[in-house]
Amino acid sequence: MIELRPIAFGDGPELYQLALEIGPGENGFVNGLYAGQYSEFESKLKSYIDMSAGSNLAPNLVPQTTYLLLIDGYSAGYGKIRHRLNDQLKRHGGHIGYVIRPSLRGMGYGKLMLGLLVQEASKLGIEDALLTCNADNWASRKIIEHNDGRLAGTDAGTCRYWICTG
Repeated sequence: MIELRPIAFGDGPELYQLALEIGPGENGFVNGLYAGQYSEFESKLKSYIDMSAGSNLAPNLVPQTTYLLLIDGYSAGYGKIRHRLNDQLKRHGGHIGYVIRPSLRGMGYGKLMLGLLVQEASKLGIEDALLTCNADNWASRKIIEHNDGRLAGTDAGTCRYWICTG
């Protein structure tokens, strides 16, 4: 069974293990849930849940919902949808970011997750979603292009793609 749903406090232990396996980030993706100690992770989890409601946002942040991808009840990865863009996100980050657990990469879950995130972006009223990735991240570029991403350009080693959510 495949499920994509917003993260919740009850996901803590499972999500923490996922964040640890992913590590601090790579290829331009920053794993904001990564933490060395579980107590630090719990604080980050609370802030991510608050962000989805637009609560307690720092001035440079926008509302963002974080989703957990579950495959037969096992966390395969997580993704973020930013409800709107600021100037920084227009340059790098975009509307959607996602990551798959390293032990499950190469199995099609990235393509699946991005497709589901595009559907969720549409429900949030985002008609055209911006995604960015490192120009040399060919795996991510293939996933975005598989999901009808149109390359809008490359600047300073970052590719900018648009996906129509309709």
